[in-house]
Amino acid sequence: MTGKSNHHNSRKQQGGTGNAARTSSKNNSSGQAVASKKQGVVRLNSGRKASQPKPTGALGDVVGTLPVEKNSEYIAEIIGIGHEGEGVGRVNGFTLFIQGALPGERVRVLVIKLKKKFGYAKLLEVVEASPERVEPPCEIYKQCGGCQLQHLSYEAQLKMKRQMVIDSLERIGKLSVLGSGTSLRVAGEQDEHVNQDADQGIIVHPTIGMDEPWRYRNKAQVPFAMSSDGGLVSGFYAQGSHRIIDMDTCLIQHKDNDDVVRIVKEIARGLGITAYDESTQQGLLRHVVVKIGFHTGEIMVVLVTNGERIPQADLWVERIRRAAPAVRSICHNVNMQQTNVILGERTKVLWGSDVIHDWIGDIRFAISARSFYQVNPVQTEVLYEKALDYAGLTGSEIVIDAYCGIGTISLFLAKRGARHVYGVEIVEEAIADARQNAALNDLHNVSFAVGKAEEVIPAWRAEGIVPDVIVVDPPRKGCDASLLETMLAMRPAGIVYVSCDPATLARDLCRLVDGGYRVVEVQPVDMFPHTTHVECIVSTYLVK
Repeated sequence: MTGKSNHHNSRKQQGGTGNAARTSSKNNSSGQAVASKKQGVVRLNSGRKASQPKPTGALGDVVGTLPVEKNSEYIAEIIGIGHEGEGVGRVNGFTLFIQGALPGERVRVLVIKLKKKFGYAKLLEVVEASPERVEPPCEIYKQCGGCQLQHLSYEAQLKMKRQMVIDSLERIGKLSVLGSGTSLRVAGEQDEHVNQDADQGIIVHPTIGMDEPWRYRNKAQVPFAMSSDGGLVSGFYAQGSHRIIDMDTCLIQHKDNDDVVRIVKEIARGLGITAYDESTQQGLLRHVVVKIGFHTGEIMVVLVTNGERIPQADLWVERIRRAAPAVRSICHNVNMQQTNVILGERTKVLWGSDVIHDWIGDIRFAISARSFYQVNPVQTEVLYEKALDYAGLTGSEIVIDAYCGIGTISLFLAKRGARHVYGVEIVEEAIADARQNAALNDLHNVSFAVGKAEEVIPAWRAEGIVPDVIVVDPPRKGCDASLLETMLAMRPAGIVYVSCDPATLARDLCRLVDGGYRVVEVQPVDMFPHTTHVECIVSTYLVK
């Protein structure tokens, strides 16, 4: 994915006479989602057809009566997989969401909760297993809520995530996807069908996975609690609860992070430190955050406490340094609010530097206790290389990076082809980090501003700054509506959209298409193996 993009050539080859076509909201293609809960259902090609609904007079004959009963057992046919990793089953034509079941399986379940149109069931036995089922290597996988897909083969995970993207584009965005087989209709037309050819379909590439999809996270945020017998425990929350599963190893965390968390827990136990209790707001230690630079090996430890001071802080520092020589920074963060937000506003350095460093590609980053930094640096480089490819920079372009954070994408663009990059971010602390990172890399063709993108970008335009390309990398909720309108008013030649949520991506692309842009291709990237999350990067261009 290095080198200059053929993106501009592909624009010409694929035509530019109209927007991407929209699918009818009534259409439903074979192999696509047929039941919905929140974001819907993804089907994998399991080779098995769901059993036909058995005749039953219950549904509809008596108001409020369903074809299944709570606390009863049934055999369910699994026809898809939900966006939270649960199997989607059918019993007598009724939809049940079943954690741990996979498409193509027959399973015995116990119904535990019912709603009007769907319910939830507990997996009791896999009667017929999917060929994609694997044994999870994590000992506490069934209890912990951190991963959702360890029981699904990695190849199947990648296919599932691509299908999640396709389903969102078609179902939410009403956009045509090349080769999906969906019956399509042009936006605004209800009666005339269009042909799904290269001029109208979005290319959704296979998901880019990892060669080694384990131990990929560079940051651990581990909550602490007191056990029923009064001991100090740490780990991750059990699925759907705030009950902590005590653990010392997480197979998606960098091993050094696991080691440091275990060391801190042992030190805290030896010093008689109590853990924070969210129900009483008593106790001291809330979280331990550990960050590691994958390329530098530098480690930062952040002790998050429900109090202004840490008892025997010097002893903490001494013991951490002795047990973990790679640690370069030990910080204390104070969070005394009744909140599920991990870090408080105040951080002080107990020992060492206030930052550690790491590299993504040829860009060096300084990472502070409160800095946002992508947790999978290996896949982040893949993602950003694709952003460069889709931007199609030649050295003459002005680029705006909305939601720029600490400048990760901005610096890539500035160093690798943009004439000048303007980054905007509402978080003042992030912009301070971005400017520091620009100086760290001796980059002078990049500028940063604090504020709302929809307010700062028009001000830049008034100053004569007109972008050729806009890059957006919004949070999970997607772009603010006002920012979308601002970008449409600016009419850059291309918009590159980096997304962490296919549903809000599809919603926003729908608006861009209505505003005159053509969506060319979408590249899913697996940033978080063994979870249901998927990142995407999208290339669009303005239809002349």
